[in-house]
Amino acid sequence: MSDKKQFRLGLVGYGEIGSTLGKGLREAGLQEIFCYDKYAFNGPYADLIQERAKAAGVTLVKSNKELADAAELIFSVTPGSASLESADAFAPFITDRHTFLDFASATPKIKKSVADKLASSGALLGDGSIEGTPLHGYSMRMLSSGPAGERVRDWLVPWGMQIEFTGPVLGTASGIKIIRSVLIKGIEALTDEMLLAARQYGIDEVVLASASKTLARPFMDTVHSLTPSGVIHAKRRAEELEMSADAVADAGVEPIMARAIAARLRWKESLGLKDHFKGVVPANYKIAIDAIVEKMQSKARAAE
Repeated sequence: MSDKKQFRLGLVGYGEIGSTLGKGLREAGLQEIFCYDKYAFNGPYADLIQERAKAAGVTLVKSNKELADAAELIFSVTPGSASLESADAFAPFITDRHTFLDFASATPKIKKSVADKLASSGALLGDGSIEGTPLHGYSMRMLSSGPAGERVRDWLVPWGMQIEFTGPVLGTASGIKIIRSVLIKGIEALTDEMLLAARQYGIDEVVLASASKTLARPFMDTVHSLTPSGVIHAKRRAEELEMSADAVADAGVEPIMARAIAARLRWKESLGLKDHFKGVVPANYKIAIDAIVEKMQSKARAAE
């Protein structure tokens, strides 16, 4: 790991993430930070962006070209939906003196497309993802990967950031984040649906207390408990979730999540896994998942 070194950092986007990074790194002593945000001078939050940048000592620039001219390391924190558009806009101005990483929440396919758009520039390219929250300040947990992954780690960790390099294959860091979001964002949506229904029954605090007892154990204990047994008990669990969906609907809440869960469990039941394992719960989650994959592939071949 290298020691602290001064370099010119360019941020793409000065929203919650960008402004947190800009403020934190400037306070840590990084002297030159520039930012291009297309809404900084003409948008509904232009005043807020300008105020934050001025207070942090971050220099706002007015074009992609200005940012490329000013910065050595470009750290993009736009929404994932803007990744390809942003890469197109930077392509004419990025050169072999640049390091460019897209930290937006997007799929590995999108991150590879970003790299393809910038490949002819000769820049060192990579991707990243943000696992932490701005509530933890600029040291929120991040992942990096690809050819530029180690460089961004080595340049920014000495300044107090928390970046883990996850390997040389571009898209790895983004894949970890975006697939993990199925669970993390799913928990949010499930909790909303559960609480909305529980409130109508007047049992929200009791339901939360009951769920808290189950979820207090280490997460891997939950995986080792539910995934192996799930291949045996998918039918029973689907029936329970269909009842749950009815109860949610009876409370006047559309059971979007409950019905989706029931559908996934019915799909798992349709694979015939209980017969596959002869009614015996497999020893661990890997065996269960391997069997599901095998059944999926078998169905796909049969459909060809």
